[in-house]
Amino acid sequence: MEAGKLSITKGNNILRLRFSHPKANSLPLDLLVALRDAIRDAAVDDEIRVISLASEGDGAFCAGASFEEFERLSTETEATAFFQGFADVILAMRDTPKFIVARVQGKVVGGGLGLIAAADYAQASNVAAVRLSEYSLDIGPFTIAPALERKIGLAAYSAMTIDTSWRTAAWAKDNGLFSDVFESGELLDQGHESLLSELSARSPNATTELKAMFWEGTSTWPTLLAERAKTVAKLLIEKKKMGS
Repeated sequence: MEAGKLSITKGNNILRLRFSHPKANSLPLDLLVALRDAIRDAAVDDEIRVISLASEGDGAFCAGASFEEFERLSTETEATAFFQGFADVILAMRDTPKFIVARVQGKVVGGGLGLIAAADYAQASNVAAVRLSEYSLDIGPFTIAPALERKIGLAAYSAMTIDTSWRTAAWAKDNGLFSDVFESGELLDQGHESLLSELSARSPNATTELKAMFWEGTSTWPTLLAERAKTVAKLLIEKKKMGS
């Protein structure tokens, strides 16, 4: 099973995290753990003032949870640990006192939307369609729900969950998931670098205070997300048992 890779580079007060996986940049647990650890390390690194979160290639930004890993999971304990991986990345993104800017070059499915929703600012190309596919698989986007509800509201989140069809980048911007949408990948890169440069020069103390304010009301998330991970794990294993 492919583990995926995480590229980490640092310079000019900017930390760049770029993940990759041969299956449309999907996310197995090992890659989630690497992302979590890199973000946690950045939280205490005074040389970093802003974090760029991106994926490799010109295709999909993220295909969500690794289906290869889905197939491997056989117990609720294993499945809970996997979905807790998404929870831990979201919590790390919340807890770091640095702003995280997501660069979204292409389509996003499932758990990948949780990463974008947990980012403080998301910039996308106009081909970056989004989809929550979990309900069509007889489970649901439980673990990432708090991040998505916080970003786009319950009505839009519910609609995405029930109707699992694709939605455009324009829809994502209109509903608050994307902050900017660019007409090409080249313009996306220009806009991303411009914003990173600007934020890297801002006061770290001001950033810390703003980030804390933006994330007010999420103190229960460690417990909530752990409960949600158990819920989706139970549904997944029940589905497997019924299909066997």
